[in-house]
Amino acid sequence: MESDIVILGAGAAGIMCAIEAGKRNRKVILLDHSRKMGEKIRISGGGRCNFTNRNVSASNFISQNPHFCISALKRYTPQDFIQMIYQYDIKWHEKSLGQLFCDNSSKDILNMLSEELKKANVKLFLDCKITEVKKINKKFRILTSYQNISSDSLVIATGGKSIPKMGASAFGYQVAESFGHSVVPTKPALVPLTFGAKDLAEISSMSGISVRSKVSCNSISFKEGLLFTHRGLSGPSILQISSYWDEGDTIYVDLLTQQKIINSLMTLRSKKGSLSIKNSLARFMPSKISEMIVKNYNLRGNLADQNNLELKNISDAVHNWSIKPIGSEGYRTAEVTLGGIDTNELNSKTMESKKMEKLYFIGEVVDVTGWLGGYNFQWAWSSGWVAGQVV
Repeated sequence: MESDIVILGAGAAGIMCAIEAGKRNRKVILLDHSRKMGEKIRISGGGRCNFTNRNVSASNFISQNPHFCISALKRYTPQDFIQMIYQYDIKWHEKSLGQLFCDNSSKDILNMLSEELKKANVKLFLDCKITEVKKINKKFRILTSYQNISSDSLVIATGGKSIPKMGASAFGYQVAESFGHSVVPTKPALVPLTFGAKDLAEISSMSGISVRSKVSCNSISFKEGLLFTHRGLSGPSILQISSYWDEGDTIYVDLLTQQKIINSLMTLRSKKGSLSIKNSLARFMPSKISEMIVKNYNLRGNLADQNNLELKNISDAVHNWSIKPIGSEGYRTAEVTLGGIDTNELNSKTMESKKMEKLYFIGEVVDVTGWLGGYNFQWAWSSGWVAGQVV
């Protein structure tokens, strides 16, 4: 089978690239090993697809080259994607921090993209296993379980290694390396953090408790929800900080972001000094968390027994709780993969390889990783769109 373009991976980036290339009357074949296209789109946002974020900027992405994503994000913006969903009368709403979700279901987005693929005359082959990718005499040869395909251009949109139960693998990195590309070391990102037996014993009783917190590590902080689990810590603030955490790092947690506890404790001391420290703290936070703080920091006596310096130490325990993860829950639950194809070897305006003509890399397989909250979908739409204009 002959085609102008073959795109490996029918996720967000691959679909967008196929649509845009098809609009230019290019013959496009889109391949995926899954039985359905856009599986990450389907499960995202609790099934309502957090399809973009209003506040997208380069500062919301991690890459060895932090400037690489700027061009694509400026050329295809969140508003551009919103305009597409308006055309299909898809109802949506904005949650906190600029996050946009479907009112109904992620299926609305998938149905829209499916219709766009049809209008662009893209040939979509699912449940298609790719056994070999090579270039012979200026043509790419893709050997598949369906049939062998020859194309002028090849786009790698195979994603990262996160959520392997959906078929995620290192395939894209392997193809890149076979064509001489470097791969920035990968690790799970936007992932819950796990702890050793001692720390787990201290926090295990709080499993299921959620608080608004500020979590810090390596000079960056996120103020969002934190969830105690039977394995460690999760919730948006932890998922965010996991992208910046490295093995051996300590994370610092402000467990009460709404107020400075020292002022409240001073007021309470003057009125109800007979209260225990545990019960005093429990007025401002879940009692199990106050119990943990009292136990971990060996706090004794009633509130009236504490001088101002001791109240400051209690305040530090609340606003600067420190704990050292031993790892994460890994690719099994990670939302994205940090690292990927070295962006120094790609053209930021087209996503084309600088090492091989007519070879392109888009989406999560590239060393561009967004924050939680629709940023990674926007990178997929943007990188897929810019490649689709030239491929």
